[in-house]
Amino acid sequence: MCTRRAAHLAVGLAIALLGAAPSLPRARAETATISPASLPMIGEVDERYQSYNVEMLSVTGGAFWKPYDSKADRSPAAAKPELYQDRPPLDLENARLRKLAAALGPAYVRISGTWANTTYVAEAEERPLAPPPGFSGVLTRVHWRSVVDFARAVDAEIVTSFAISEGTRDSAGVWTTGQASRLIDATRTMGGRIAAAEFMNEPTLAVMNGAPAGYAAAHYGRDFAIFHAFARQAAPDMLILGPGVLGGSVGPQGAVDVDAPLLRARDLLLATRPATLDAVSYHFYGALSQRCSGSQTRAEEALSEQWLGRTDGALAFTRLLRDELASGKPIWLTETADAACGGNPWAPTFLDSFRYLDQLGRLARQGVKVVIHNTLVWSDYGLLDEGSFRPRPNYWAAVLWRRFMGSTVLEAGVATGEGLRLYAHCLRGTSGGVALLAINTSRTRSGGVRFPTGLKVRRATMSAPALEASQVLLNGHALALDARDDLPDLDGEPLDGDAIELAPATITFITIPKAGNRSCR
Repeated sequence: MCTRRAAHLAVGLAIALLGAAPSLPRARAETATISPASLPMIGEVDERYQSYNVEMLSVTGGAFWKPYDSKADRSPAAAKPELYQDRPPLDLENARLRKLAAALGPAYVRISGTWANTTYVAEAEERPLAPPPGFSGVLTRVHWRSVVDFARAVDAEIVTSFAISEGTRDSAGVWTTGQASRLIDATRTMGGRIAAAEFMNEPTLAVMNGAPAGYAAAHYGRDFAIFHAFARQAAPDMLILGPGVLGGSVGPQGAVDVDAPLLRARDLLLATRPATLDAVSYHFYGALSQRCSGSQTRAEEALSEQWLGRTDGALAFTRLLRDELASGKPIWLTETADAACGGNPWAPTFLDSFRYLDQLGRLARQGVKVVIHNTLVWSDYGLLDEGSFRPRPNYWAAVLWRRFMGSTVLEAGVATGEGLRLYAHCLRGTSGGVALLAINTSRTRSGGVRFPTGLKVRRATMSAPALEASQVLLNGHALALDARDDLPDLDGEPLDGDAIELAPATITFITIPKAGNRSCR
């Protein structure tokens, strides 16, 4: 979700479902006893579960959310009129960018966003100086070749959506397949493939996001039927996702009270003929950033269950619709971050790493198959600094998740809530091994995890000099790239004894390679 008006409507995305989040038992910040060998398997996530978005606008260049660039910008009154900043196309050939993205692989790279709805796909090697009527941007073959080459280099599968604006439509206003066909054919000619696609980006806000005036769920259903038939023939191995609605922006009883047209999520899912979908997709942001002057979340609330639990409410809403209309279909969260409109001022700090990792843990144990973070680069919610491509705290969190947390999800057996949160997966690439993610969200109380005597356990604890710091420590040592842009040692250190103390406001990955868990074969 990108445009300012669209972002304002997403107030309901956080507000409409706050009461729908499952009630989680409170965990006291005390020592939890874990027997890694006996943790039962509760599910599987996609091997590319943790993935990332690169905006279509990042590929073509253009005006995107301007980063907060000073301490003055961090005040609630700093929602300035100059919300956007022009940027050239993202350099997807940059060696540092590719090396850091490869460390997150295998992953999905989603090339989409609001601007994808109105981007013209150039024919052959043409380079039009301006978009044709009915479009707002141009994707050249040079642009798209950089995407295909990038995906191949970093072990990422491409996920996208297609243009649906006036320029894609016939005289009766019906969507035509020419632009989508051009993108699929170009990808194939370049030696790539599109692994999965949504028809359009966020049809909940269809008119604001580029669809014709008066566009309704019935029009969406008509167009989606054309898209579905086309896609099954043109790219039979491409997964069809849908509808890609804003999770929580509409409730089971209808749209929230906002001053703009909203399409009901239920109507949109029904219009896709949901039995034909390969997966049900949705988007979720917990709030609006200060740029859009919307419902604010203060940094003081960033470790609270009220904030962290909002992702549960959006999933509960999506699952309700899935179970009613598309029973058994997997669920993908295809766009998410802390806040719409480029992220909160504290999105690029260690404080947001608690939300980032807690959300991955929560959704994996509740059956979500893929989570795609917005974005890899650009604005404050980017995993990497957009000027230097240096890692931000959430990048280090992402790398550690990718390094340790496998695709088999285990039941940790410990309640999560205020204080200790514990998530368990099979240790990636290690037969019988177990990985635990222990998050202590208390700012004042320590917690702990105890293991059976004799187990060989390693710990990798993330902390920071201050919660809103951009520097992250791992077991007390600053994380940084070396002179060749290689990652530091992230394996952690051996545990001395059979218990780990979890200091206040820390995140710890715990690995037990020889746990002997039979679900982890």
